[in-house]
Amino acid sequence: MTAMNLALTTHSYHTSQAHGDLSTPPAIRPACLKCTCRNYAPAAILRLHIQAVGHAKIDITNKVVAELLSKTTEYLQPNPAYRARLGMLNTMSKIRGQVKNTGYPQTEGLLGDCMLRHGRELGDDSEFGGALLDVGECMKQMAEVKDSLDINIKQNFIDPLQCLQDKDLKEILYHLKKLEGRRLDYDYKKKRHGKIPDEEVRQAVEKFEESKELAERSMFNFLENDIEQVSQLAVLIEAALDYHRQCTHILEDLHSRLHNRINTASSRPRRELQSKSIMSTLECTDRLQHNGLSYNTSMTLS
Repeated sequence: MTAMNLALTTHSYHTSQAHGDLSTPPAIRPACLKCTCRNYAPAAILRLHIQAVGHAKIDITNKVVAELLSKTTEYLQPNPAYRARLGMLNTMSKIRGQVKNTGYPQTEGLLGDCMLRHGRELGDDSEFGGALLDVGECMKQMAEVKDSLDINIKQNFIDPLQCLQDKDLKEILYHLKKLEGRRLDYDYKKKRHGKIPDEEVRQAVEKFEESKELAERSMFNFLENDIEQVSQLAVLIEAALDYHRQCTHILEDLHSRLHNRINTASSRPRRELQSKSIMSTLECTDRLQHNGLSYNTSMTLS
């Protein structure tokens, strides 16, 4: 094969590749490799093989999956200190053989606990205290809904992505690494042509071609089935949508109750302040003590 024919073949292949054809370029099919391998420069062979299988898309997909796993966890559990503590506690639970894992402390739950505690301290006779109890209960409900969102997204989005990274993408990267190793082996033997038997060079070419086909086929199948990743994104959005629907229902009900509380308090007659002078209080205390009764002056003043 002449240099001009090789250039035409390479140009034709790259044109078809731009239109999505990832088939093996004619110039590097097994039938031609044996007779033409000496006409290829090592860099040209590597370029043809790597470009033929959409290596760049696989690299990007691998980076996207790794970052999605990290960022989705941050979206569900934004506090890094809590995440680290939670990971440590769950690891200790596994070592001890405990089945139940420690849950992430949702911010809605923490706010709800604060409101409930102070609402009880103010008491039911306080409008503010009663409102704090109402809002605190709703915050606790939203924390439970957020816990359900965490479990749903982990099981139906994070875990499948983790499996994709650990199996499919890992297998493709293995084939690419093997392809690179066999390319280097072929380059080495080609440069030592004349010192190495032709049979060894031929075997190196065949192994190079075998690795190329495996890497190319695995990447082609992965990219052709990327609709699976679209389905996983749809699951993520459905879970988030369900979470926001439930929170909207809880908040709308709470909003109505708070307005009812405001209207009720506004329509209630205002009470008049009934204040006693300090002298009258002291006189009352003296009379009680004179009759043999003890009375706490501070309580009377209050």
